[in-house]
Amino acid sequence: MKNKFWIVLMVLMLIPSFSEAQCAMCRAVLESEDSQAAAKGINNGILYLMIFPYILIGGIAYFIYRSLRGKKQATS
Repeated sequence: MKNKFWIVLMVLMLIPSFSEAQCAMCRAVLESEDSQAAAKGINNGILYLMIFPYILIGGIAYFIYRSLRGKKQATS
């Protein structure tokens, strides 16, 4: 069970590096450029912004897990 969890976690962590996140208008404007430097910068910025909600939710889940685990050990 633990191995399955780690495999799924690793796959989920690799998904953002494969994704290209842009809205349709940004894509249309940036594709008209000759150099793709601005498009790569926009993609990186969007991916960095996507990380923070996952970090917050993971932190909250960790603290809930830790508090429930502490209550369980105190009653045992």
